[in-house]
Amino acid sequence: MPEVEFDVHWPDGGSGWVYSPSLVVEDVFSVGRPYPVAEFVALSRQAMATASDRVQARWGFPCSRAAATLAGIEARAAGFTDGEVTVAGFRRC
Repeated sequence: MPEVEFDVHWPDGGSGWVYSPSLVVEDVFSVGRPYPVAEFVALSRQAMATASDRVQARWGFPCSRAAATLAGIEARAAGFTDGEVTVAGFRRC
């Protein structure tokens, strides 16, 4: 399956590349658009669920890396009560 990483910029100025087992994140997020933290988390849940479903359809089991990605996003987002998250770009693996 095609994999992609997306460059996430957090409200505190931190950033990092986040893994997705599917290109679905390119359909869910727009580069340069700021998302309120809660919306970013909700969209990430949607994207990682879709990605995991695609892995399951192809290989017969859900994607544990999608679950780990979501857990990391949720943990990082828990530190913010407000602010915006921006997806700065994508790179295909």
